[in-house]
Amino acid sequence: MARDKRVERLPKKAYETELFRLQGELVKLQEWVRAEGVRVVVAFEGRDAAGKGSTIKRVSEYLNPRLARIAALPAPTERERSQWYFQRYIEQFPAAGEIVLFDRSWYNRAGVERVMGFCSKEEYMRFLHQCPIFERLLVEDGILLRKYWFSVSDREQELRFRSRLQDPMRRWKLSPMDLESISRWEEYSRAKDEMFLYTDIPEAPWYVVESEDKRRARVNMIAHLLSTMPYHEVRRVPLELPPRPPSTGYRRTPREMQTFVPDHADALTGQPAPEPAAKPSGKSAGKPAGKRSGKIAHVGKAR
Repeated sequence: MARDKRVERLPKKAYETELFRLQGELVKLQEWVRAEGVRVVVAFEGRDAAGKGSTIKRVSEYLNPRLARIAALPAPTERERSQWYFQRYIEQFPAAGEIVLFDRSWYNRAGVERVMGFCSKEEYMRFLHQCPIFERLLVEDGILLRKYWFSVSDREQELRFRSRLQDPMRRWKLSPMDLESISRWEEYSRAKDEMFLYTDIPEAPWYVVESEDKRRARVNMIAHLLSTMPYHEVRRVPLELPPRPPSTGYRRTPREMQTFVPDHADALTGQPAPEPAAKPSGKSAGKPAGKRSGKIAHVGKAR
C-alpha cells in the first residue's frame, strides 16, 4: 500500500557534496581491497524502479572497472537452466582484490521467478533451504557479502514508471514484466517477506534502503556499505612525471594521409562542419583521405 507521508527530497547541493565525499571513500575502499586481496560481493535487490541501477552507477562511477565489476545477468540459457541454480552466479564472483556489484542476483528465484511462475514450487523451496547455506559458505570462505533491498511505495513506483514511459532515453528500462509488477504488488510483497524470513541470517543480513527519495537512498546505502567495511587508506607510492627526452628527429605523419573524424563539435559553435568522409572505393581507394572531397556540409540547428 502507498505510504501516507511523502519523504522530503534531499537538497541537490547537500546531496552532490556528500555523494562526492563518499565516492572518494569508495576509491579508498577499492585500493584497500586491491592491496589486501579482499573479495567483496554486493547484491542489489528490490522493486522495479526502486533505484538500484542508479545507485550502482554512483557506486562504480570513479572505481577501476578492472577491479570493480557490475554483474547484470540476462535470462538463463537452456544449458544454464540444467545446472545447479547458483552455478552461473558463482562464475561472476570476485577473485582476490576485486569487487562485484550484482544488479539483481540469485534472489531472482525468490522474487520474479516465484511470483511469475518461472520456477516450480519444489525449486523455490529448495532455494529457500539452500540459499542460507550457500551464503554461509561464502562468508566462511572470507568473502565480504552485503545484501541491500531497495524499498519503494506503490505510488512512487507508478510515478517512476510513468516518467519512463514519457522519456525516450529511458523507455528501454520498462518491460512488460515491469508493468506486470503493478498488478502483482501484494504478491511481490508476500514473496519478499517470505524471502526475508528464510535468508535474513546473522552471517549475511538484509539491509533495507528507503528509496522514496533516490538522493537519500544513494548516500544512505553508500555510507552504510563503507561503515561495514574494515578498510583503511592505503599509502601509495608517490609518482612524478619524468622529464621529456630530447627529440630524435621524429616527424608526425602528414594529416592528409590519415582519415580524421569530422569535427561535428564545430557545428555546435555555429561554424560549418565537414561532411563525413566517403567510404573508399574504386580508383579513389588509394588516394589520401583529405583529397577525396573538398565539399563542406553546412549543418543546421539541432532539433
